[in-house]
Order: sequence, then C-alpha cells, then structure tokens
Amino acid sequence: MAVEMKVAAIALDAASRLPIVILRDLHDRRALPIWIGKSEANAILQALEGQRPPRPMTHDLLAIICKEGDMVVEKIVIHALQNNTFYALITLRRGELRKDIDSRPSDAIALALRTDTPIWAMEEVLAEASIPVDHEADEAEREAFRSFLATLNPSDFANDS
Repeated sequence: MAVEMKVAAIALDAASRLPIVILRDLHDRRALPIWIGKSEANAILQALEGQRPPRPMTHDLLAIICKEGDMVVEKIVIHALQNNTFYALITLRRGELRKDIDSRPSDAIALALRTDTPIWAMEEVLAEASIPVDHEADEAEREAFRSFLATLNPSDFANDS
C-alpha cells in the first residue's frame, strides 16, 4: 500500500551538513527524511518557493520535454529502501501507454513539484524510515537551510557527484 506524501521542508543535517528533503503524509503524522545532494536540494527549494530561473534547469527541462512530448508525469513512488538508499519510480503516461522510470527520489521530487504530480511512499518504506512529526522544528530547519545556501559558492558543486 502507498501513502500520499507532500514536501514539508528542506532541512540541513546538523552532523553531516547535508541537505534533507522531508516528506510528510497528508495527515501530518509521519515524516520521511531523505538525505539528498546540494544541487537537488536547491532544485527542490526553487520549486517550493516558486522561483523561475531565466533558463531552464535540468528538472525544468525534463518537465518541458514531457509536456512537449505529450507525456504526463502521473505519479512518483518512493518504493524501496536498501542499504540506506531510497529508490523511486516516476510513472509517465502517454495516451494508454504507461512506463515506470527508475529515479533517485530527489530528482523525482524535483520533477513532481514542477509538474504538480502526486508523491507517494510505500508503507514498507514509511514503516522502516519515517519519524513522528515535530511541528515546532519546521521553521528553524528552513531558516538553517537558507543560511547554509547563502554560504555556498559555485566551487562547492565542482566535486559533487
């Protein structure tokens, strides 16, 4: 069984200084933290804040290609967690044809936000990796991440894999 999720925040792991995307179920009971890369965090944050770059970034380009190719991004599903790595599927539909594409969750989420696509997580993943929601920490986490982004330079991304 899958549970519909929403992007609640981008946070910064205090120990590793790595960004985390936090998904929440629609009832705000469980949060699913997923550690992601800096550039993916920036792409998700731009979509959350409604920022439009002057030229399309990678996830914007994917959304444009889907639209121009008459494909609908139907849903994304975070379907597995193996060896501390999350796995996602992007379901594309063109007419009656459906295709599931393997993806990193961060890329799938960034695309979903640009295409107004529902985000789902399998119950097994939530059972293993979700945490109870703490509503008071949200704003502090957002502010910490914005401060972190303000300190980044283009050279910080040169060795990012």
